[in-house]
Amino acid sequence: MKILVDADACPVKKIIVRLAKEKKLPVIMLIDTSHVLNDGYSTVITVDKGRDSADIRLVNLIEPGDVVVTQDFGVAAMALAREAYALNQNGMEYNSGNMDRLLFERALGQEIRRAGGRTGHIRKRTKADDAAFEASFRRILEERE
Repeated sequence: MKILVDADACPVKKIIVRLAKEKKLPVIMLIDTSHVLNDGYSTVITVDKGRDSADIRLVNLIEPGDVVVTQDFGVAAMALAREAYALNQNGMEYNSGNMDRLLFERALGQEIRRAGGRTGHIRKRTKADDAAFEASFRRILEERE
């Protein structure tokens, strides 16, 4: 098992690395050329800034049983299709029970934005978000031991 991280905008990289070290699990962080990352533990793969470049490379690395951390519903859906586990930065585990709804909501939001509308707002990240992620991530790792 390895941990794959869509790392460009991932706010929980330090938590991921800390828990991965505890469990002695490999971590692969994927970023594009507009970012720099060196945490001293992870393997960092840098891809070009093309649309979805990091996502495509990440999906190609997924094997059954891997853990994928991403905010992208499409990447999460592909991870599930490859029999991997996927969760977002707030600790929500993607699964067959919520994926259809999430993909539908994403498509609906895209339609609204294309028509000139607005869809919600992004709230500020809290310590509770980090705690929720850590609890979910730890649970997933321990269930896979």
